[in-house]
Amino acid sequence: MSHSDEQLQSVLETLEECRKVLNESNSRESAELLSIVILDVRMKLKGIDSADLKALCDEMLRSAASEPLPPSKQTQDQPRRPLLRVVK
Repeated sequence: MSHSDEQLQSVLETLEECRKVLNESNSRESAELLSIVILDVRMKLKGIDSADLKALCDEMLRSAASEPLPPSKQTQDQPRRPLLRVVK
């Protein structure tokens, strides 16, 4: 692991701790914004560029569009699941 990767890994750990604190203090919007930053740092560490992410998102949208719509009114009242999830 290069020195810059080590620095990014350290930053990532700090950001994840900050997100945890924000979630615990019910600052959901701030925690969600921080999740985007965390995703960006992870992408840099893994060598994933924005074109790769866009291709993934486009494919997920195509897959979601081809799924049948749920007939139940109850499911329409529930919040939508995010198409993109941040994973460790």
